[in-house]
Amino acid sequence: MSEESKVKEKVRERYGEIAVQFVEKGEPASCCPPQQASCCPPEQTSCCGPSQADVTQITNAMRLYSAQELADLPESVTDVALGCGNPTAIAGLKPGEVVLDLGSGGGIDCFLAAHQVGPQGRVIGLDMTPEMVKLARQNAKKVGATNVEFRYGEMEDMPLPDESVDVIISNCVVNLSPDKDKVFSEAYRVLRPGGRLAVSDIVTQGPLPEVVRRSVEAWVGCVAGALDETVYLDKMRQAGFTQVEVTARNLAEMEDWTELGEPPEPVQYLDELKGKVASIKVTARKP
Repeated sequence: MSEESKVKEKVRERYGEIAVQFVEKGEPASCCPPQQASCCPPEQTSCCGPSQADVTQITNAMRLYSAQELADLPESVTDVALGCGNPTAIAGLKPGEVVLDLGSGGGIDCFLAAHQVGPQGRVIGLDMTPEMVKLARQNAKKVGATNVEFRYGEMEDMPLPDESVDVIISNCVVNLSPDKDKVFSEAYRVLRPGGRLAVSDIVTQGPLPEVVRRSVEAWVGCVAGALDETVYLDKMRQAGFTQVEVTARNLAEMEDWTELGEPPEPVQYLDELKGKVASIKVTARKP
């Protein structure tokens, strides 16, 4: 198995474990299950820190979305909000548009997008984890989202026709791909001329320690696969996108981000990561 295949399999396995908690048992999944690094939003100390969770009982979704956005969504949607931003807030969605969400997970961004594009619009959620697709379809029935569909597939080979989508959104997922050139190339292909891309993602500010780059655990935790911000934006431009703009940037706090690599005590590398990992919001357009 190639390194790329190993990374994908590990990511699929880990996020599948989260989805299964809801699909099979109906039990809430924590923001950060045991031994899982998470794509934590940078404005908090860590969504993995037990003291933070125990004291405040604030979910990841509550940090990323407004109370109004979350009001009618069940826990099987909000408790599986594992992203690092709110791409629907920067996408400028309009009634009647067709939206594609890359790495749709439990469906939270799809349901928010569905509300914005209205009954004449359509939202497609794409995810490579079968359990997540199953959970998202279950959630769609719960919330009565009739203009949303969820498909199994990989963002490096999107199962959509050329120029069939108006807007692509994604929430802390592109960094998990070992082939980001292909992701942006595919995104460009399926977007219609004039289409838009609105992404929340994790990037780095300078190089990471090699031990982190080699760690599959750090890939799952959205760290090892993160590109330098300049490289990330350049890949978008190389795919053909124009008007590439970072609308927000927040450095991540690393103190509780402990599943970052080999050897057994990766905490020694956290000092080197401080100030080097950030969450950004990016918009771009296909000419």
